[in-house]
Amino acid sequence: MLFIIISVLLVIAVGIFFFMSRPEFGKTATGENLERLQNSANYSKGSFQNLNPTPALAEGVTYTQVTKEFLTAKTKDRHPPKKLPSKKTDLYSLNPEQNVLVWFGHSSYFLQIDGKKILVDPVFSGNASPLPGTMKSFPGSDIYTIDDIPEIDYLFITHDHWDHLDYKTIIRLKKKVKQVFTGLGVKAHFEHWGFNQQIIHEYDWNETIVPEPGFTIISAPARHFSGRKFKRNTSLWLSFILITPTMKIYLGGDSGYDQHFLEIGNKYGPFDIAILECGQYNKNWKYIHMMPEEVAQAAHDLGTEHTVLVHWAKFPLAHHPWNEPPARATAEAERKGISILTPMIGQTVLLHEPTKDNNKWWLEI
Repeated sequence: MLFIIISVLLVIAVGIFFFMSRPEFGKTATGENLERLQNSANYSKGSFQNLNPTPALAEGVTYTQVTKEFLTAKTKDRHPPKKLPSKKTDLYSLNPEQNVLVWFGHSSYFLQIDGKKILVDPVFSGNASPLPGTMKSFPGSDIYTIDDIPEIDYLFITHDHWDHLDYKTIIRLKKKVKQVFTGLGVKAHFEHWGFNQQIIHEYDWNETIVPEPGFTIISAPARHFSGRKFKRNTSLWLSFILITPTMKIYLGGDSGYDQHFLEIGNKYGPFDIAILECGQYNKNWKYIHMMPEEVAQAAHDLGTEHTVLVHWAKFPLAHHPWNEPPARATAEAERKGISILTPMIGQTVLLHEPTKDNNKWWLEI
């Protein structure tokens, strides 16, 4: 009997090993890449650290409790009751003189600014998990494929979680991307996936990059974590400040609320547009994802004229109703006098008049 048990456990262990050896899990940094991240002021005791102590779970909450709630909770309206509406913009035929944003759902979006085509955290595979058939996207949220994406000047990856760095999408984008900007440690994934290392640029927080005249990128802090396997924080999560000849934009990535928003606003603001996560939150992990009311406060801290809400309307990664994030964030923003934008998936947002055609479409589903 003992032999049988040991054999079964061995088979399971071998299965897990081979499963997690698949290319989509990526690689951890080695050699010069590893040496650079180990020299980071934000790296300590074998992993990256947030600016302030950031527990994965709130005080008094256990992983057993979170797992039980996730498996047993029955949240009403966690999924949309019908297919999400959309407006598919032809990205190839955009007026090159227009500055636009097109959101693809969750944290994936396209920007055309001052002639540059930019893509952020693209996920087009239909799920946000390494396990096939899990964390599937909502019906109607996958109207875009890689074939719809033109050649990309700048690809930004804020961190290496599965809902932001999608292996299948990245592999198919390989021939379309001119330059990649990301955090320390993420370069190893791209190199493992066959990208030319010369086009992959990874950064610590608070570094300034000038990829070409007129365009400045500043890597900035966020309050989150990283990891594609069991070990967390072997690569760095970040946000970006993008300064072009005509605009200043904050690309937020994932982040819990903290002092960095005010510090960024004081140092680099005001911003024309801030793109902030709003969704997949829970009181149990309040330090690593903002609650909706905190999104409005972060926008206030940044000193942004307009805020676009992302990280919602595609994947059911938390147990709140699917359209609760924009409802709560918008209500708080209205109390603070802050402009919130909630474009439909695929809708063109003209950045010189971003409130045009803005509506609360998510209330009508």
